[in-house]
Amino acid sequence: MLVQIKKKAPLVHCMTNYVVANFTANGLLAVGASPIMADEVKEVSEIVSIAQALLINIGTVNDRTAEAMLLAGKTANELSIPIVLDPVGVGSTSYRKQLVKHLLNKIQFDLIRCNAGELAAIAGEVWQPKGVDSGTGEIDIAKIAKRVALQYTCLVIVTGESDFITDGHEGIHVSGGKKIATHITGTGCLLSAICAASLASSGMNPMQSLAATLKDYKQAAEQSTNEVGTFALQFMNTLQKLSEVER
Repeated sequence: MLVQIKKKAPLVHCMTNYVVANFTANGLLAVGASPIMADEVKEVSEIVSIAQALLINIGTVNDRTAEAMLLAGKTANELSIPIVLDPVGVGSTSYRKQLVKHLLNKIQFDLIRCNAGELAAIAGEVWQPKGVDSGTGEIDIAKIAKRVALQYTCLVIVTGESDFITDGHEGIHVSGGKKIATHITGTGCLLSAICAASLASSGMNPMQSLAATLKDYKQAAEQSTNEVGTFALQFMNTLQKLSEVER
C-alpha cells in the first residue's frame, strides 16, 4: 500500500499536535505523500479544498484549534474528502471526551484510529487511562470496535500488539511490529496520517487497503533497530524503502 501512496502522492492536511508535527510531516514525505499543517480558522476550509485527505488529531487541542477542526471536517464532508480521527488521550479529561463526542456527532469520519484505551473512552467502557498512553483495562476489543464502527458509520482501527480493523461487520487482525515503536513519540500519530494518505490512494476497498497499510507499517518497525535513539531514523528510512519497492 505504501507503493500505491507513492504513486498517488496525495496532499494530506494534518491538523495534528505540535509534539509530532515534524515527525508526521517527514513520515508522509518518506512514503511519497505531501503534508500540509494548518489550523487557522480563516484558512482551513481553503486548505482542505485542495487536499486529498484530512487528519484530525487532538493531541494538543485547545478551543481555537477545536473550532478549526470542526470547520475543516465539515468542509471535507461537503467535498467528499476522506477524514481520519486520532482521538489522542480522549479518556484523560472530560474536555477531550466532550470534544470527541461533538466532532463525531458533527463530522462524518471515514476512520477512527485509536488505541484500546481511546476506544474504551469513545464507547463509554470502564478503563483506567494513562495520559495519552493506552492505560489498563479489560474489554473485548473486536466487539467494541465493531459497535463503534456501526454507531458512527466508519472504519475503526485499534492498534496494539495486534492491530484490528473493522467496518462494523467484518474484522481483520494484523500482527507483527515491535514493542520499541511504542517508546518513540509520534509513531501512532504518523500511522494515522499515513492511513489518511492510504484512504486518498486506495481503490474500491478501503478496509483491505488500510489492512495492507498496517502490515507495511509493522514491517517497517520489524526491519528497524532495537535501540530507541536510532529507531526513528531507521524506521523513517525503511518506510521510504518499502514505498519504493514494487511487490
